Amino acid sequence: MSFLTMLGPSPDWNVGLSGEDLCTKECGWVQRLVTDLIPWDAGTDSGVTYESPNKPTVPQEKIRPLTSLDHPQSPFYDPEGGAITPVAKVVVERIARKGEQCNVVPDTIDDIVADIGQEEKEEDDTPETCIYSGWSPWSACSSATCEKGRRMRQRMLKAQLDLSVPCPHTQDFQPCMGPGCSMEEPSTCMMSEWISWSACSVSCGMGMRSRERYVKQYPEDGSLCQLHTEETDKCVVNDECYTIPCMLSPWSEWSECSVTCGRGVRTRQRMLKSDPAECTEELEQTEKCMLPECPVDCMMSEWSEWSECNKSCGKGHTIRTRMIKLEPQFGGRPCPESIQRKKCKLRKCKKSCKRKPWTSWTDCTKPCGGGIQERSMMVKKRAKASLMESCKNLKEIRACNVHPC
Repeated sequence: MSFLTMLGPSPDWNVGLSGEDLCTKECGWVQRLVTDLIPWDAGTDSGVTYESPNKPTVPQEKIRPLTSLDHPQSPFYDPEGGAITPVAKVVVERIARKGEQCNVVPDTIDDIVADIGQEEKEEDDTPETCIYSGWSPWSACSSATCEKGRRMRQRMLKAQLDLSVPCPHTQDFQPCMGPGCSMEEPSTCMMSEWISWSACSVSCGMGMRSRERYVKQYPEDGSLCQLHTEETDKCVVNDECYTIPCMLSPWSEWSECSVTCGRGVRTRQRMLKSDPAECTEELEQTEKCMLPECPVDCMMSEWSEWSECNKSCGKGHTIRTRMIKLEPQFGGRPCPESIQRKKCKLRKCKKSCKRKPWTSWTDCTKPCGGGIQERSMMVKKRAKASLMESCKNLKEIRACNVHPC
């Protein structure tokens, strides 16, 4: 016996059996088989929860049993790493036995005669030396429409008393049509009695129970039986503990981070599947997320006023400065220039005034945050007393150490 059943809505999780032997060594059927089922992964989809979006696995993986540590968001996850819990149980129980168990030749002629007496023999050309079981019920018609089909019955050769006399066929076929196509009055299905109710699906509270029956014989016209073979019913075990449990869906995948750089938050949700009054669990979770730091651009102060011209006559220049308030970080925009110069032009200088060369620049008045430096040019010789005012000592000032402290 083999079967496979899907664990919906997952597209590739399933449970089932493969090649389970229901025969005994004595050529009979086992009375009862009980097997716990664990989930298997067909390897065609990469979702980790029942509600994950379909995402085909490329290349396809091998079919394998799931484990409790496959993924933290898996419904089968066990943080302690224990064996996975069975998700289903299959119970196969023999409910009836019809016909012979095996094609066994009886030991004595008396046994053969007794078998013949018990069987309902039909009028045919079967030699008396061929001993058969009774014919099985007719199968359902191979056609479900009014097109011609056929149905089959079969019997088992139990003994051949004279090997020189051939035994005829063990299968018989008959033409038929689908349900409602025969002009004759159709016969009814022959059903077995209902099997007793199964145990309640819960040990406390409200659950479900079921019972089954099977088709003993199909209608003679080859039609299918329309009677149902299974019934279900509610059952209650101990009314005092009957409550509606809080049912929640698995958590969704985490959302994208709320920012594209730096620190943000992300969220995930789950849905309520039962009465809200019975549930106090949270339906949304939020956690911090950290991405690479955001770029920081350089910040500059405002420009200072223009300085006085560095000369009292002729051509000179004047300057203005600004300071760096914030250095660039993480790839931000670099700092622009912090000093600007422009020309200044005064009246022509008298050649009668002679000066010494410029002195060296003095030390900066501050180590950081913007200081100044000075240098001077002293008068070496005045030609006339009347040039006293125009022939003066000169002084220059400039900004220095403009970087922030």
